[in-house]
Amino acid sequence: MSVYQCSVCGHIELKGIPEKCLVCRAPQSAFQEAPDALKRAADPANPTEAEQKHIPKIVVVPDCGLLDNCTDVHIKVGEIPHVMTPEHYISYIDAYINEDFISRIWLSPAGCNAAAGLHLKASSGKFTAIEHCNQHGNWIAEVEL
Repeated sequence: MSVYQCSVCGHIELKGIPEKCLVCRAPQSAFQEAPDALKRAADPANPTEAEQKHIPKIVVVPDCGLLDNCTDVHIKVGEIPHVMTPEHYISYIDAYINEDFISRIWLSPAGCNAAAGLHLKASSGKFTAIEHCNQHGNWIAEVEL
């Protein structure tokens, strides 16, 4: 997987550099290859406490109940819930389907938990969540819908 990061807003692209950043509209020249921009558990079978607080947990609900032909995706940051204080917080969660960016969910430490939900049109494919911790960077998780 190629990883490119916008130097303006931190947005990550997984397929290549777009003409303009899909989050902040910065030009293509703002992107740089960033192979170390995403963190995963070093040993997925035995994640450390820090990894348990940062790796997104994704729950897929095939029938959302709100809309027809809708798949819900719930994203919780960490198996151990991540703190949301003014000093240490999750600033956003980015969502992708089949490595195509679909949404950024901004989180405020004053009023949000480290979690989000989406109502997707897609019912199949790979769903990816990338969360950004203001102190520990970007963490990724993926599931099949």
